[in-house]
Amino acid sequence: MWLKKTVDQAIDGVVPRAAFANEDAIAQFGVGKNMVASIRHWALACDIITDDDDGGNFPVTPMGRQIFVDDGLDPYSEHPSTAWYCHWCLAGRGKRATTWYWLFNHVTGSSFTRDELEAPLADYAKSIDANRRLSPATFSRDIETCLRGYAPRAVGGSPEEYAEPMLAELGLIYEERKGHFAFRRGPKATLSDGLFAFALLDYWDRAAKDLSSLPFEAIAYGEGSPGRVFKLDEESVAERLFGLEELTHGVLTWTDTAGLRQVLRNRAKGTNLSTRMMKQAYA
Repeated sequence: MWLKKTVDQAIDGVVPRAAFANEDAIAQFGVGKNMVASIRHWALACDIITDDDDGGNFPVTPMGRQIFVDDGLDPYSEHPSTAWYCHWCLAGRGKRATTWYWLFNHVTGSSFTRDELEAPLADYAKSIDANRRLSPATFSRDIETCLRGYAPRAVGGSPEEYAEPMLAELGLIYEERKGHFAFRRGPKATLSDGLFAFALLDYWDRAAKDLSSLPFEAIAYGEGSPGRVFKLDEESVAERLFGLEELTHGVLTWTDTAGLRQVLRNRAKGTNLSTRMMKQAYA
């Protein structure tokens, strides 16, 4: 309920900085002081609020309003599309979630342990910002948090650990045996066509904004693509693309001519398509 709690703090569409900083923030959110900072972090990472405001406040994003206001699409995070959206923000966009983005886009092994991930993640972080120094303990904690968000322990030591994390319902990572994890690749029954189309448009705008076509290989295998981030196999991606024309009323069209598989985009007909696809995700 953290994301909903954040949106509920908004005044005229903006969450005041004081909502996370004042002494009464603990009472407002109903959690401890450290948890208040965590709520702010995850709301930013999931693009529910933004920190672009010059005054240091946190405007609620259009998607935050669309999903989490009282009469929104899913204010209480009951629909699987909300979890898929949050996963996309973390692993597809990677905003404030380097470990999530790296894990789903750069780890290709059939199975892995937490220890095996630490050194490659450290190298990746160094390639992004060579001047920033992070301790091995930081990488270890971040990897543990990420993995347990998708594959929680079977038995917890505290009441909080008995509650299944939001992302666990997606079934993207599982624990083969103690300490050994693997991705679950293939079709995803709870991933709606609308959310897939939303992610495809988002990826397109970031990876190839000026192009009117996107090849199948980029959609299925490109870094930050829906195929890679959602761990879909090639057949599952193709099945989603076949239905795009009907789903988007001709804005996106799948073609397979002379062995060239691609999706075409008619921008003249695509006004507010991402918003419409998000609504479709909850239909």
